[in-house]
Amino acid sequence: MRTKTLSIAVALSFAIFTIGACAFAQEKVLYNFGGLPQRSVAPSGQLLFDAFGNLYGTAGGGTDSAGTVFELVRGSGGVWRETILHSFASDGVDGEVPSGESLIFDSAGNLYGTTTEGGAHNVGTVFELSPPVPPATQWTENVLYDFLPSPDDGQKPFAGLVMDAAGNLYGTTIFGGRGADGTVFELAPNSDGSWTESILHEFKGPDGYLPMSTLALDSAGNLYGTTSAGGAKSEGTVFELSPSGGGKWSETVLYSFLDFPTDGYSPSGGVIRDSAGNLYGVTANGGLGQGGTVYQLSQSSNGSWSKKTLYAFAYRNKSDGTNPTGNLVLDSAGNLYGTTSAGDSQTCRTVPGCGMVFELKPTVSGWVERILHSFVDNGVDGYSPAGLILDPAGNLYGSTPFGGKFGGAKDPGGTVFEIRH
Repeated sequence: MRTKTLSIAVALSFAIFTIGACAFAQEKVLYNFGGLPQRSVAPSGQLLFDAFGNLYGTAGGGTDSAGTVFELVRGSGGVWRETILHSFASDGVDGEVPSGESLIFDSAGNLYGTTTEGGAHNVGTVFELSPPVPPATQWTENVLYDFLPSPDDGQKPFAGLVMDAAGNLYGTTIFGGRGADGTVFELAPNSDGSWTESILHEFKGPDGYLPMSTLALDSAGNLYGTTSAGGAKSEGTVFELSPSGGGKWSETVLYSFLDFPTDGYSPSGGVIRDSAGNLYGVTANGGLGQGGTVYQLSQSSNGSWSKKTLYAFAYRNKSDGTNPTGNLVLDSAGNLYGTTSAGDSQTCRTVPGCGMVFELKPTVSGWVERILHSFVDNGVDGYSPAGLILDPAGNLYGSTPFGGKFGGAKDPGGTVFEIRH
């Protein structure tokens, strides 16, 4: 279902802004999940802004504990309030376990996402949520596609979606295809409101497998992504898919990650592109410090790609992060921002740590890391963040699936936080 009466500017452009130099960073928990039955718990992945500054995301919990899509609205006194836009049903027909990756908007204000489980065949769905048209007050969910338990289809989409100018959706599944190693798919809208799925690529191991992150789309229609495993050394890949005419697509492996200890491995997020066409991403493991890496891929004039490690995290170092996760974000000054799921301050009570938010700044002598926030498992702060977004003023927003006021060792919780710097 498509709503033509509501037009909301898509806030994906919030990903790149200028940030002025600041001497410090200050974190604030905006919202604590949990604490009440049937509420959202354990949010994960990147949040999404609308044009009015409201935040959207996915979480666990809900009426049937099958997951939710939520909205956070800033109220009087700066208090944020949650509205559950959709609570997935326990029968799984409308999907179950929404992806931790970001939702996306279309120009009419409809939201799109994926569920890893549920659907008609219990191997995942692509769904649309349409805002209410007055006098209605409830958002409406429509399952656009149910994945099939067949080698001719993908199964279990774990990542979010991207949309091109024609309204086509692109995503990945971690399993399925004739090699059972995952797929890249396209959903194209039809004039009658239905959608047609096409498999653009089936992974076969040597070119990667287990694609778990959201794709990136350039202006020429090329798709870029990562696989968490597979490739020449079975440590993961960065790949490009390009339309080659007649509905066909061709895949190029831009980089295969190498063995321990010389390289990062197991890319745990997708890639982002800068204005020059360079790609940036993270690996959860490896690098000289063995705590994961931030890397850059650049294309030369002859079309070949080369990889450079910008930063290597130190494993279980009290002053550094460990195991970076999620997509990076890039500001217009060329600074990169990201999260680590582990790494800790002296007061973190979890092993191997609570995680951090970091900045990487390019300098003439190389990239310099600055820790903007070190999470603390203290009943107030969240921990294990994954994914960030930027607002127009350069403030960072993210979520944690654990910790917060209501989250602990036995009770699920989580937070949405803001970092001003």
